Amino acid sequence: MELNKINGNSYWIKAGTNIGVFTFKNKNCLLIDTGINNTSARKKDEVLKASNLHPKYIINTHSHLDHCGGNNYFTENYPGCVTYTSLKESLFMENQELRPYTLFNSKAPNSVKSSNKPINVDNILEYGVNKINDEKIEIISLKGHSIEQIGVVTPDKVCYLGDGIFSEDIINKYSLPYLYDIDNSISTLNSIKDIEADFFIVSHGEGLYNREEIIALADKNICNIEKYCEQLIELAEQPSTKEDLLQNICILNDLSMDFNQYYINQAALSAFIAYLVNKNILEHSVENEKLYYYRKS
Repeated sequence: MELNKINGNSYWIKAGTNIGVFTFKNKNCLLIDTGINNTSARKKDEVLKASNLHPKYIINTHSHLDHCGGNNYFTENYPGCVTYTSLKESLFMENQELRPYTLFNSKAPNSVKSSNKPINVDNILEYGVNKINDEKIEIISLKGHSIEQIGVVTPDKVCYLGDGIFSEDIINKYSLPYLYDIDNSISTLNSIKDIEADFFIVSHGEGLYNREEIIALADKNICNIEKYCEQLIELAEQPSTKEDLLQNICILNDLSMDFNQYYINQAALSAFIAYLVNKNILEHSVENEKLYYYRKS
Protein backbone atom coordinates (compact mmCIF):
# COMPACT_ATOMS: atom_id res chain seq x y z
CA MET A 1 0.00 0.00 0.00
CA GLU A 2 1.45 3.36 -1.01
CA LEU A 3 0.61 6.98 -1.71
CA ASN A 4 0.13 7.39 -5.47
CA LYS A 5 0.33 10.83 -7.03
CA ILE A 6 -2.32 11.76 -9.59
CA ASN A 7 -1.78 15.45 -10.27
CA GLY A 8 -0.58 18.44 -8.26
CA ASN A 9 -1.53 17.87 -4.61
CA SER A 10 -4.04 15.10 -5.38
CA TYR A 11 -3.16 11.50 -4.50
CA TRP A 12 -4.82 8.16 -3.82
CA ILE A 13 -4.15 5.03 -1.81
CA LYS A 14 -5.17 1.82 -3.55
CA ALA A 15 -7.04 -0.48 -1.16
CA GLY A 16 -10.27 -2.48 -0.85
CA THR A 17 -11.89 0.94 -0.77
CA ASN A 18 -9.61 3.41 -2.56
CA ILE A 19 -8.85 6.49 -0.48
CA GLY A 20 -8.36 10.01 -1.81
CA VAL A 21 -5.69 12.27 -0.32
CA PHE A 22 -5.30 16.01 -0.97
CA THR A 23 -2.24 17.62 0.62
CA PHE A 24 -1.67 21.14 1.90
CA LYS A 25 1.58 23.11 2.16
CA ASN A 26 1.78 22.66 5.94
CA LYS A 27 1.70 18.82 5.54
CA ASN A 28 -1.88 18.61 6.73
CA CYS A 29 -4.08 16.58 4.39
CA LEU A 30 -7.68 15.94 3.48
CA LEU A 31 -8.87 12.33 3.23
CA ILE A 32 -11.71 11.37 0.93
CA ASP A 33 -13.22 8.31 2.68
CA THR A 34 -11.38 6.23 5.30
CA GLY A 35 -12.07 2.53 4.69
CA ILE A 36 -14.14 -0.01 6.56
CA ASN A 37 -12.69 -0.14 10.10
CA ASN A 38 -9.83 0.75 12.45
CA THR A 39 -7.53 -1.95 11.06
CA SER A 40 -7.99 -0.62 7.54
CA ALA A 41 -7.55 2.98 8.71
CA ARG A 42 -4.35 2.11 10.57
CA LYS A 43 -2.79 0.78 7.35
CA LYS A 44 -3.64 4.00 5.53
CA ASP A 45 -2.23 5.99 8.44
CA GLU A 46 1.10 4.18 8.08
CA VAL A 47 1.23 5.28 4.44
CA LEU A 48 0.46 8.87 5.43
CA LYS A 49 3.07 8.86 8.19
CA ALA A 50 5.70 7.64 5.71
CA SER A 51 5.07 10.86 3.76
CA ASN A 52 4.94 13.01 6.94
CA LEU A 53 1.28 13.80 6.31
CA HIS A 54 -1.13 14.73 9.10
CA PRO A 55 -4.86 13.97 8.53
CA LYS A 56 -6.68 17.18 9.37
CA TYR A 57 -9.90 16.84 7.35
CA ILE A 58 -12.12 13.98 6.18
CA ILE A 59 -14.82 14.09 3.52
CA ASN A 60 -17.01 11.00 3.34
CA THR A 61 -18.67 10.45 -0.02
CA HIS A 62 -21.44 8.46 1.69
CA SER A 63 -22.40 6.58 4.82
CA HIS A 64 -21.66 2.94 3.90
CA LEU A 65 -19.17 1.53 6.39
CA ASP A 66 -16.52 0.65 3.82
CA HIS A 67 -16.24 4.41 3.21
CA CYS A 68 -16.54 5.86 6.71
CA GLY A 69 -15.73 3.00 9.09
CA GLY A 70 -12.20 4.33 9.62
CA ASN A 71 -13.31 7.82 10.68
CA ASN A 72 -13.23 7.14 14.41
CA TYR A 73 -9.65 5.89 14.18
CA PHE A 74 -8.48 9.16 12.62
CA THR A 75 -10.54 11.47 14.84
CA GLU A 76 -9.34 9.65 17.97
CA ASN A 77 -5.68 9.59 16.91
CA TYR A 78 -5.58 13.08 15.41
CA PRO A 79 -7.36 15.47 17.80
CA GLY A 80 -8.91 18.34 15.87
CA CYS A 81 -9.51 16.27 12.73
CA VAL A 82 -12.69 17.66 11.12
CA THR A 83 -15.25 15.49 9.33
CA TYR A 84 -17.60 16.48 6.49
CA THR A 85 -20.35 14.87 4.43
CA SER A 86 -23.80 15.68 3.02
CA LEU A 87 -26.82 16.21 5.28
CA LYS A 88 -28.69 12.96 4.61
CA GLU A 89 -25.54 10.81 4.69
CA SER A 90 -24.68 12.31 8.08
CA LEU A 91 -27.95 10.99 9.49
CA PHE A 92 -26.93 7.42 8.63
CA MET A 93 -23.36 7.89 9.87
CA GLU A 94 -24.46 9.25 13.23
CA ASN A 95 -27.31 6.73 13.61
CA GLN A 96 -25.83 3.37 12.70
CA GLU A 97 -29.07 1.48 13.44
CA LEU A 98 -30.60 3.03 10.30
CA ARG A 99 -28.47 0.91 7.96
CA PRO A 100 -29.73 -2.52 9.09
CA TYR A 101 -33.21 -1.00 9.41
CA THR A 102 -33.21 -0.13 5.69
CA LEU A 103 -32.39 -3.76 4.86
CA PHE A 104 -34.82 -5.44 7.27
CA ASN A 105 -37.62 -2.83 7.64
CA SER A 106 -37.44 -3.19 11.42
CA LYS A 107 -34.85 -3.81 14.10
CA ALA A 108 -32.64 -6.35 12.34
CA PRO A 109 -31.34 -9.68 13.66
CA ASN A 110 -27.95 -9.33 15.30
CA SER A 111 -26.37 -11.27 12.44
CA VAL A 112 -27.05 -8.41 10.02
CA LYS A 113 -23.68 -6.72 9.74
CA SER A 114 -23.50 -3.20 11.14
CA SER A 115 -21.46 -0.92 13.36
CA ASN A 116 -22.48 -0.25 16.95
CA LYS A 117 -20.55 3.00 17.24
CA PRO A 118 -21.88 6.30 15.86
CA ILE A 119 -19.62 8.14 13.42
CA ASN A 120 -19.65 11.84 14.20
CA VAL A 121 -19.98 14.44 11.45
CA ASP A 122 -18.73 17.96 12.26
CA ASN A 123 -19.86 19.87 9.17
CA ILE A 124 -22.42 19.55 6.38
CA LEU A 125 -21.08 20.38 2.93
CA GLU A 126 -22.85 22.58 0.40
CA TYR A 127 -22.94 21.68 -3.28
CA GLY A 128 -20.48 23.75 -5.28
CA VAL A 129 -17.24 25.25 -3.99
CA ASN A 130 -16.36 24.82 -0.31
CA LYS A 131 -13.26 26.36 1.24
CA ILE A 132 -11.19 23.91 3.27
CA ASN A 133 -7.83 25.10 4.64
CA ASP A 134 -8.01 27.98 2.11
CA GLU A 135 -8.32 25.60 -0.84
CA LYS A 136 -11.38 25.49 -3.08
CA ILE A 137 -12.87 22.00 -2.98
CA GLU A 138 -15.86 21.38 -5.24
CA ILE A 139 -18.68 19.13 -4.03
CA ILE A 140 -20.92 17.47 -6.61
CA SER A 141 -24.10 15.43 -6.27
CA LEU A 142 -23.78 11.69 -6.98
CA LYS A 143 -27.17 10.51 -5.69
CA GLY A 144 -28.29 7.00 -6.53
CA HIS A 145 -26.10 4.41 -4.85
CA SER A 146 -27.08 5.97 -1.54
CA ILE A 147 -29.52 8.65 -0.52
CA GLU A 148 -27.21 11.70 -0.88
CA GLN A 149 -23.79 10.52 -2.01
CA ILE A 150 -21.35 13.24 -3.02
CA GLY A 151 -18.19 13.48 -5.11
CA VAL A 152 -15.13 15.67 -4.64
CA VAL A 153 -13.25 17.66 -7.30
CA THR A 154 -9.90 19.16 -6.27
CA PRO A 155 -8.23 22.25 -7.76
CA ASP A 156 -5.96 19.81 -9.67
CA LYS A 157 -8.98 18.66 -11.73
CA VAL A 158 -9.03 15.29 -9.99
CA CYS A 159 -12.49 13.91 -9.23
CA TYR A 160 -13.14 11.34 -6.50
CA LEU A 161 -16.38 9.53 -7.38
CA GLY A 162 -16.98 7.22 -4.42
CA ASP A 163 -19.52 4.59 -5.50
CA GLY A 164 -21.23 6.92 -7.96
CA ILE A 165 -19.91 4.57 -10.62
CA PHE A 166 -18.67 0.97 -10.44
CA SER A 167 -15.48 -0.37 -12.00
CA GLU A 168 -15.46 -3.13 -14.60
CA ASP A 169 -14.15 -5.52 -11.93
CA ILE A 170 -17.10 -4.83 -9.63
CA ILE A 171 -19.66 -5.13 -12.42
CA ASN A 172 -18.16 -8.46 -13.47
CA LYS A 173 -18.01 -9.79 -9.90
CA TYR A 174 -21.18 -8.29 -8.38
CA SER A 175 -23.26 -7.47 -11.41
CA LEU A 176 -26.50 -6.63 -9.53
CA PRO A 177 -25.70 -3.07 -8.45
CA TYR A 178 -26.68 -2.04 -4.94
CA LEU A 179 -28.57 1.18 -5.67
CA TYR A 180 -30.98 3.20 -3.56
CA ASP A 181 -32.57 5.06 -6.48
CA ILE A 182 -32.32 3.87 -10.10
CA ASP A 183 -33.56 7.14 -11.61
CA ASN A 184 -30.96 9.18 -9.73
CA SER A 185 -28.28 6.60 -10.50
CA ILE A 186 -28.84 6.94 -14.25
CA SER A 187 -28.86 10.74 -13.97
CA THR A 188 -25.61 10.62 -11.97
CA LEU A 189 -23.92 8.33 -14.51
CA ASN A 190 -24.86 10.69 -17.32
CA SER A 191 -23.70 13.73 -15.33
CA ILE A 192 -20.30 12.08 -14.68
CA LYS A 193 -19.62 12.31 -18.42
CA ASP A 194 -19.77 16.12 -18.15
CA ILE A 195 -17.62 16.65 -15.05
CA GLU A 196 -14.79 19.06 -15.78
CA ALA A 197 -11.88 16.96 -14.54
CA ASP A 198 -8.89 15.24 -16.10
CA PHE A 199 -8.60 12.26 -13.75
CA PHE A 200 -11.19 10.21 -11.87
CA ILE A 201 -10.91 7.85 -8.90
CA VAL A 202 -13.48 5.07 -8.47
CA SER A 203 -13.68 3.58 -4.99
CA HIS A 204 -13.41 -0.12 -5.85
CA GLY A 205 -11.16 -1.74 -8.44
CA GLU A 206 -8.13 -0.29 -10.18
CA GLY A 207 -9.36 3.19 -9.41
CA LEU A 208 -7.74 5.70 -11.77
CA TYR A 209 -9.41 6.69 -15.06
CA ASN A 210 -8.91 9.48 -17.56
CA ARG A 211 -11.84 11.41 -19.05
CA GLU A 212 -12.32 9.13 -22.06
CA GLU A 213 -12.19 6.01 -19.89
CA ILE A 214 -14.70 7.33 -17.36
CA ILE A 215 -17.21 8.13 -20.11
CA ALA A 216 -16.92 4.56 -21.42
CA LEU A 217 -17.30 3.21 -17.87
CA ALA A 218 -20.42 5.32 -17.29
CA ASP A 219 -21.97 3.83 -20.43
CA LYS A 220 -21.10 0.33 -19.22
CA ASN A 221 -22.78 1.03 -15.87
CA ILE A 222 -25.91 2.30 -17.63
CA CYS A 223 -25.98 -0.80 -19.85
CA ASN A 224 -25.75 -3.00 -16.75
CA ILE A 225 -28.72 -1.21 -15.17
CA GLU A 226 -30.68 -1.58 -18.40
CA LYS A 227 -29.89 -5.30 -18.47
CA TYR A 228 -31.50 -5.85 -15.08
CA CYS A 229 -34.51 -3.74 -16.03
CA GLU A 230 -35.00 -5.86 -19.14
CA GLN A 231 -34.65 -9.10 -17.19
CA LEU A 232 -37.25 -8.00 -14.63
CA ILE A 233 -39.69 -6.93 -17.33
CA GLU A 234 -39.30 -10.30 -19.04
CA LEU A 235 -39.71 -12.22 -15.77
CA ALA A 236 -42.82 -10.19 -14.96
CA GLU A 237 -44.60 -11.49 -18.05
CA GLN A 238 -45.96 -13.95 -15.49
CA PRO A 239 -47.19 -12.50 -12.16
CA SER A 240 -44.34 -12.97 -9.67
CA THR A 241 -43.68 -12.18 -6.04
CA LYS A 242 -40.57 -10.27 -5.07
CA GLU A 243 -39.17 -13.53 -3.72
CA ASP A 244 -39.76 -15.19 -7.10
CA LEU A 245 -38.12 -12.31 -8.95
CA LEU A 246 -35.11 -12.32 -6.63
CA GLN A 247 -34.64 -16.06 -7.00
CA ASN A 248 -34.78 -15.89 -10.80
CA ILE A 249 -32.52 -12.84 -11.04
CA CYS A 250 -29.93 -14.60 -8.88
CA ILE A 251 -30.14 -17.78 -10.97
CA LEU A 252 -29.91 -15.89 -14.27
CA ASN A 253 -26.85 -13.95 -13.13
CA ASP A 254 -25.17 -16.53 -10.89
CA LEU A 255 -25.33 -14.23 -7.86
CA SER A 256 -24.04 -15.48 -4.52
CA MET A 257 -26.35 -15.67 -1.54
CA ASP A 258 -25.94 -15.90 2.23
CA PHE A 259 -27.99 -14.30 4.99
CA ASN A 260 -26.53 -10.80 4.62
CA GLN A 261 -26.20 -10.96 0.84
CA TYR A 262 -29.84 -12.03 0.57
CA TYR A 263 -30.98 -8.76 2.13
CA ILE A 264 -28.50 -6.68 0.13
CA ASN A 265 -29.70 -8.29 -3.11
CA GLN A 266 -33.31 -7.88 -2.05
CA ALA A 267 -32.77 -4.18 -1.37
CA ALA A 268 -31.11 -3.75 -4.77
CA LEU A 269 -34.00 -5.57 -6.44
CA SER A 270 -36.50 -3.37 -4.59
CA ALA A 271 -34.92 -0.27 -6.15
CA PHE A 272 -35.39 -1.74 -9.63
CA ILE A 273 -38.99 -2.75 -8.91
CA ALA A 274 -39.80 0.74 -7.59
CA TYR A 275 -38.23 2.31 -10.68
CA LEU A 276 -40.26 0.13 -13.07
CA VAL A 277 -43.49 0.67 -11.11
CA ASN A 278 -42.93 4.44 -11.11
CA LYS A 279 -42.34 4.29 -14.88
CA ASN A 280 -45.69 2.50 -15.27
CA ILE A 281 -43.96 -0.56 -16.72
CA LEU A 282 -44.86 -2.89 -13.86
CA GLU A 283 -48.10 -3.15 -11.95
CA HIS A 284 -48.91 -4.96 -8.72
CA SER A 285 -51.81 -6.70 -7.02
CA VAL A 286 -52.47 -8.80 -3.93
CA GLU A 287 -53.87 -12.28 -4.50
CA ASN A 288 -54.30 -14.93 -1.80
CA GLU A 289 -52.36 -12.77 0.64
CA LYS A 290 -49.35 -12.51 -1.69
CA LEU A 291 -48.12 -9.40 -3.49
CA TYR A 292 -47.48 -9.99 -7.19
CA TYR A 293 -45.75 -7.82 -9.78
CA TYR A 294 -46.54 -8.13 -13.45
CA ARG A 295 -45.89 -6.32 -16.69
CA LYS A 296 -48.42 -3.65 -17.55
CA SER A 297 -50.43 -4.65 -20.60
